[in-house]
Amino acid sequence: MARVFRPTFLDIFNLTNLELGSLFSTYGIVAFLSYLYGGVIADKFSPRKLLSYSLIFTSFGGIVMMTYPSYVVMHLLYAYWGFTTVFLFWAPMIKATTVIGGEKKQGKTFSFLDAGRGLVASSIGIIGVIIFSLVMLNDISAATIDNKKEAFKYVIGFSSLIVFIIGIFINYSLRIDSSKGHIIGNLDEMKKLFKSKSVIYIGLIILCAYMGYKITDIYSLYASEVMMFDDIESAKVGAYQQYLRPIVCLIIAIYTDKTGNINNIVYGFKIMLVGSLLFASGVITFSLNSLFIFSLIIVAIGTYTVRGLYFSILRDGKIPIILSGTAIGIVSIIGYTPDIFATPLYGYLLDTYPGITGHQLVYLVLTMFSLIGIYVSLKFKKLNNL
Repeated sequence: MARVFRPTFLDIFNLTNLELGSLFSTYGIVAFLSYLYGGVIADKFSPRKLLSYSLIFTSFGGIVMMTYPSYVVMHLLYAYWGFTTVFLFWAPMIKATTVIGGEKKQGKTFSFLDAGRGLVASSIGIIGVIIFSLVMLNDISAATIDNKKEAFKYVIGFSSLIVFIIGIFINYSLRIDSSKGHIIGNLDEMKKLFKSKSVIYIGLIILCAYMGYKITDIYSLYASEVMMFDDIESAKVGAYQQYLRPIVCLIIAIYTDKTGNINNIVYGFKIMLVGSLLFASGVITFSLNSLFIFSLIIVAIGTYTVRGLYFSILRDGKIPIILSGTAIGIVSIIGYTPDIFATPLYGYLLDTYPGITGHQLVYLVLTMFSLIGIYVSLKFKKLNNL
């Protein structure tokens, strides 16, 4: 919701960009602590129960958000979500996908997974925009904070209900069991994985790609602050760009296992680099709507290409399937640290340097991580003779 409705979200919760970033930091810190041991339990228990409980517990947080709580309570809420969406959810989802992909279809399976996630996210985003615009009977430019709060409450309620229903559905429909009865999580096994260069490289690849994914949080804000779109039009930009995710992932799924998953990750980082340089140059300004959309698409294609594939190279890194849950926890500890620092960093730059300057600095940061991503991906390729 903060991604699609960022200008509105900041307004109705009375937050600065930095304060919103600190909420994501709270989420990221709890998530960081949850990744490793979430990976351990993924090697012990059925993903069906873990995923179902995660979704149901996550939906309950929406009830709290609908009350528009204080800033302190919002921190507690984001900490709660850091636990429910990572400790119980993340590693079971990735491990189940790894099992489904088998030996030869990792790229295709993970690309289909991310395509599905993107399709659901973008669809919920669009429906949320429709609900918001229908409930918002007055002209958005003349709407009061109370008008916006009342309309947004329906968006939160709808999203929470969907998550709850999917949690119930998963409990009765998912029939994959990736648990092999192996005792996972002892120190010797963890030490081996922590020393694995492949694990470190995959973690760094995820980190660089995730910096690009965190940029999607500010697409709607760029539309509002630089391109001068209103709240509803900005929200549409945030929602519509997510449809690029399933499109890109489905295209990648067709040929990636033949051309090489790591090769396509390198191409993805190069595309991300081109898009970030376009935004960082400062040429995308008010009235240049076509260039804005084109550049946004370029960054999104690069981001979603890498995002759809980075877990598919676990097998390429010669990590045993029986240890994949723990390995997922370790690479996630490295890869998802941007949950702690990226949003506050972006928020600080946007608040300290208002207008297009702050956005240019944000995309300069992405340029740097795109270059690092290319370098690390090539090192992983060389290490594993791919």
